[in-house]
Amino acid sequence: MTETSSARDLSAEIAEHLPYLRRYARALTGSQQSGDHYAAATLEALLEDQGVFQSGLTPKVALFKAFNRIWVSSGSPVQETGGTGSPEARAQMHLAGLTHNTREALLLHSIEGFPIDDIAGIVGVSPAEAQELIAIARKEMAQSIRGRIMVIEDEAIIAMDIRAIVEGMDHEVTGVARTRDEAVNLARRIPPDMILADIQLADKSSGIDAVNHILKEMGDLPVVFITAFPERLLTGERPEPAFLITKPYTEEQVQSAVSQAMFFTSTETLQS
Repeated sequence: MTETSSARDLSAEIAEHLPYLRRYARALTGSQQSGDHYAAATLEALLEDQGVFQSGLTPKVALFKAFNRIWVSSGSPVQETGGTGSPEARAQMHLAGLTHNTREALLLHSIEGFPIDDIAGIVGVSPAEAQELIAIARKEMAQSIRGRIMVIEDEAIIAMDIRAIVEGMDHEVTGVARTRDEAVNLARRIPPDMILADIQLADKSSGIDAVNHILKEMGDLPVVFITAFPERLLTGERPEPAFLITKPYTEEQVQSAVSQAMFFTSTETLQS
């Protein structure tokens, strides 16, 4: 294999996994802009040094490890927003108070689906330490924030399942909406602290449209989207969600995404 063809193969591997690196980065930082900034910085670093891909790791693990190096070298910053008494500032204080590497390990495991050995390789700890980080993260985040969550989902069985998961986390579910109009009306009756929304709804309306309408009326709220096609919302070409779950989801994915989103009290509006 020539050097040129090898470089092309590596570029193809990176392109394949880049949407999921963006998802991880956005969930880690709480915003599309910040997450995509770190993903771009990772790609720039790889242009200078591709040694991580020659370390025996799979291409996806190597890509995430390269990202982690950038993240750690920047000090794993917690963005400061608002005054010290603002909801945003309180959320960031929660983030800053988490044990080092726990949130990273939990996201890598529950949202991105990496096995423990891969998480250990990405974060730079032993497998036993990676397992412990995940356990600590679950405990710390479960104790942090409770709130009222609205579910926008048109499939009854999925809606019931999501409701059970959310209530099992001791959050209150304000209700379940099946269409854009139902969601807007529900939000007006019982203002939520967070929204968990499907993308495509029963009457062919858009969960994105519903969320944007609610945010326009009520101001910024944390939002978690659920979709069977996450790569369509992870291009970096327009405003896109920071928190995204792939269908079919697991209970742990929902728990982790909800916990992450509740740390952040703002989200970016989207374009359908």
